[in-house]
Amino acid sequence: MVKSRVLRKLRAGDFVKTVAISRVADPWLVETAGRIGYDLVWYDLEHRAFSYDTIDPMSLACRAAGMDLMVRIRKHGYDNVMRALEFGANGIMVPHCRRPEEAAEWVEYVRFPPVGRRGFDGAGADADYGLADPLEYIRHANEEVFLVLQIEDREAVEAIDEIASVPGYDLLFIGPGDLTISYGVPMQFNHPLIECAYDRVAEAAARHGKWWGSTSATPEAGQRILDRGGRLIVAGGDHVSLVNGLRASFQAFSSVSIRG
Repeated sequence: MVKSRVLRKLRAGDFVKTVAISRVADPWLVETAGRIGYDLVWYDLEHRAFSYDTIDPMSLACRAAGMDLMVRIRKHGYDNVMRALEFGANGIMVPHCRRPEEAAEWVEYVRFPPVGRRGFDGAGADADYGLADPLEYIRHANEEVFLVLQIEDREAVEAIDEIASVPGYDLLFIGPGDLTISYGVPMQFNHPLIECAYDRVAEAAARHGKWWGSTSATPEAGQRILDRGGRLIVAGGDHVSLVNGLRASFQAFSSVSIRG
């Protein structure tokens, strides 16, 4: 069974450098990201059309490169958590966690008893396809799987102290796009309301012994997250890299023309 690189780094006081791969769901790209040095692949099923059977090859490539896989699930039930973990995800990201009761429910889905109520199979990638000792597998899963709750709504910020106090999950993750929309200041990421929301999440996470992170479109934004106490940043992704690369190539050829 694989130990979480993310949790190892966080427990050591380090931070996690994440790459979003959710447009080109191909193992070669995942392995390449790992060889470059990334700690974590963020694989998005919430906003993308991929099915759960794509997790297996993605997680295999992560294991080959010594990195973790975090799946942002489609938020409609227990089976989404169970499948992603059994197909090899090291971590689960839940979008739009708005209430402490909801946070507690996702902990129940992710953790085996006595912490939660996750169902046992023991034949998936996370249990070495049935080769792992069942009792060791249960202990390992509870210690080496991480759960991330996304804070993307004003009502979540208003209840952040109660959400942060829920035991059994690991990280709060601020989704700035939806958060600005929820506050009525769309895409105004430096608006005082949003700055205050970041501060409230950071303070609640510190108060209750949780880690937190957010997206970071630039190195400066990533540094600011770390300076505020965050320990997980997103440092690139396939969608932005492809779009920017194509745009740059097209512009580079703008001077080419038919001569004569």
